[in-house]
Amino acid sequence: MAPLRVLLVGLGHMGMAHGRAYDSLGGYEIAGLCARGIHSRTDLPDHWGAIPRFADYYEALDAVKPDVVSINTWPDTHAAFAVAAFEAGAHVFIEKPLAETAEDAERVLAAARKYGRKLVVGYSMRHNPIWKRVVELAQGLGKPLVMRMNLNQQSIGPSWTWHKNLLSALSPIVDCGVHYVDAMCQMTLAKPVRVSGMGARLSDEIAPDQYNYGQLQVFFDDGSIGWYEAAWGPSISETAFMVKDIMGPKGSISVIPPSHELGTPKGATWTFSSDIHTHGRMESVLLHHSALNPDQSTVAGDEIIPVVDKPDHDQICRLEQIYLLDAINGKVDLDEHMEAAVNSLKIVLAADLSIKEKRVVEL
Repeated sequence: MAPLRVLLVGLGHMGMAHGRAYDSLGGYEIAGLCARGIHSRTDLPDHWGAIPRFADYYEALDAVKPDVVSINTWPDTHAAFAVAAFEAGAHVFIEKPLAETAEDAERVLAAARKYGRKLVVGYSMRHNPIWKRVVELAQGLGKPLVMRMNLNQQSIGPSWTWHKNLLSALSPIVDCGVHYVDAMCQMTLAKPVRVSGMGARLSDEIAPDQYNYGQLQVFFDDGSIGWYEAAWGPSISETAFMVKDIMGPKGSISVIPPSHELGTPKGATWTFSSDIHTHGRMESVLLHHSALNPDQSTVAGDEIIPVVDKPDHDQICRLEQIYLLDAINGKVDLDEHMEAAVNSLKIVLAADLSIKEKRVVEL
């Protein structure tokens, strides 16, 4: 079969990573590049030199007539770009979050179904082998589950500039929260019923109505509870970078993150926690069994499950594009994937509303 012609939209961190994935897979060829300011870009790969370039998305869509549109732009464009792609007959890969509002997310989903096209949302954790294993282990811990997760980034230099720009579109708990709330839903297989949140503005460099620290709490109908914490900025603690714990009646699971040198040196423009390549890395998983003998001693010792398969950020992007290719070729049913993307977005948006209105939100 001829490779699928891809219009790659957005050429930032994620767009470039997905572009490398398309280059590496025989089922795709990049047929068009689209980004604001693309005509002044001097950092694109040399072998992309002959690929048509566009600064306007709708012009690109009309000219390229792609089989696949890969949307890696700011979230405020996601819904409109995706719907236009479906109307043009293309399949869509779209980076998270799917949209800025629940209504727009539903509109994108409806368009995919109306035009019979495939929609894959960039939920990278679903393609990470170790996260699949963590979800499987969590489902064996009994009910209810208690889930503690965070991803805090001491962002300085270019990453702080990027995060400040991103804050104009969405908060930290919405941006990456969709990943971890989605994981909570997979672990519990239960219905979320209410959510609460809290946030704080830790920098004068962001707008008065923005917050760069946030935490959400989700309550499920089986009694399970989960919290997720996310923060961006130069004041964020590096030691608060990553926590991943799941506890149930039968024991607990703890993800052991990669070790790194603590302390930010003078003149630094980069930190371990702000490097996107560190966010999915894990050294091992600790499985603790809660069963006790009559003398109250533990029946079994803790198990250390080493992480053997450690895909990096680019490799996970490649796995996402293989998943899309399989869906287009009829090997994957995307109904659960699409519904889950909308569901997790609704939860984090409700948490954002909770922070802004200082109230618990019923789902």
